[in-house]
Amino acid sequence: QVQLVESGGGLVQAGDSLRLSCASSGRTFSNYAMGWFRQAPGKEREFVAAISWIGGNIYYADSVKGRFTISRDHAKNTVYLQMNSLKPEDTAVYYCAADTRPWVRVAVPSEYDYWGQGTQVTVSS
Repeated sequence: QVQLVESGGGLVQAGDSLRLSCASSGRTFSNYAMGWFRQAPGKEREFVAAISWIGGNIYYADSVKGRFTISRDHAKNTVYLQMNSLKPEDTAVYYCAADTRPWVRVAVPSEYDYWGQGTQVTVSS
């Protein structure tokens, strides 16, 4: 089992920055892919970014490319999402997820095996 706990969400103004953290416990990540997703009210869960635990593959959604940065800290078993130049349309609950399979279809929520509880990000205009 893998437990994921997100933190770092909050209420900010447009143009501000936030850094989300996803701390893991339980089984080690090994060759997992770690993803960030978000879900706004009334919308489907949307892919944001993914990183491979080993090898450093990284993939971003077009909507966040150039503004968000995903990274990982092996020593802390933690994945981060640095969000800059936030926009009101970034408002959502952000979820961290772990995919135990190799680096394929990382933008597909159903590919992920473990999920955190989510953290709210609200960006005011």
